[in-house]
Amino acid sequence: MESVEMTENIDDEEVINYSSRESDGIESESIYTTEDGREMYEHFRFLADKGQALLRVDKFLVARMEKTSRNRIQQAAEAGCIIVNGEAVKSSYKVKPGDVISIVMDRPRYELEIIPEDIPLDIVYEDNEVLVVNKPAGLVVHPGHGNYHGTLVNALAFHFRDNPDYDVNDPRLGLVHRIDKDTSGLLVVAKTPEAKTHLGLQFFNKTTKRQYVAVVWGDFETDKGTIVGNIARNPKNKLQMAVFDDPTIGKHAVTHYEVIESFGYVSVVKCVLETGRTHQIRVHMRHKGHPLFNDARYGGDQILKGTTFAKYRQFIDNCFAICPRQALHAKTLGFVHPKTGQQLDFDTPIPEDMLNLISKWREYRKSE
Repeated sequence: MESVEMTENIDDEEVINYSSRESDGIESESIYTTEDGREMYEHFRFLADKGQALLRVDKFLVARMEKTSRNRIQQAAEAGCIIVNGEAVKSSYKVKPGDVISIVMDRPRYELEIIPEDIPLDIVYEDNEVLVVNKPAGLVVHPGHGNYHGTLVNALAFHFRDNPDYDVNDPRLGLVHRIDKDTSGLLVVAKTPEAKTHLGLQFFNKTTKRQYVAVVWGDFETDKGTIVGNIARNPKNKLQMAVFDDPTIGKHAVTHYEVIESFGYVSVVKCVLETGRTHQIRVHMRHKGHPLFNDARYGGDQILKGTTFAKYRQFIDNCFAICPRQALHAKTLGFVHPKTGQQLDFDTPIPEDMLNLISKWREYRKSE
């Protein structure tokens, strides 16, 4: 976690409040993975003291958390969000002396109340169970340090403001997966607990279909390939992720790629995710020697291929201005509907900034 704040002790118990940072699309690292593969973030931790009498965990927590009802805690337990000594427990679990009780969720901690905000949403599909949205580049998904407002979650809170069954703070509902702030494309939102569980299992079992389009530096030796490499936080730069050869470090990650069009200095590639790790395509492509075009975090905002002529440098600067973010778009998303069992497949057009970038490179290549 990026920062740890100690709160006042209650009855000699240790209470740790973890805050997250997502000011530029970087999320704090998860600390727990559920049996169905969901990566969870710790929001609170309690250490029961030596004199703790046996007590149901829901009663234990409701007495120690302000503005939290016992019903809400029981819902969290049903969603697998109450962890004792590293294991998910039901609300009937009896807390014992020395137990470490954590409250985890599949998103970083919201530091402030979620305020509904009238932010336009490009809704691709919606029914009673799911919503599919096409997120524009520049929109942060979850509120966090430096981005308490103007996020996709704020927009969803406004969209569902008249729906009594949708609580933006309920861990059993909401976004099933994430994409970075400056990545555009498709995301699915679960409107019921059953939908989120069902969709979460599909992502864990790798049965969802996700295809991205990216513009990357360089020309590939082969038109198709697969990148396999564990991904973890870069120990030399906490704002980055990195690929590790040591199988004990990080999380297994697999990216399949195919070259769609090559311009010598840059290539347009299709990427299919087999796993979904933080910054996976950005990190894997950099590891392969092909950073995403204009990806400042991973060095793609430098001239990595081409000449040193002033005219070429000016051309690249113009390209950076046309697409002022990493050139990555989550183009397709497919999953089985959690209630009907029907296969749903969605496709969105490549955004205008990336289309203009590709067009500019195509014309440049022709003029050489």
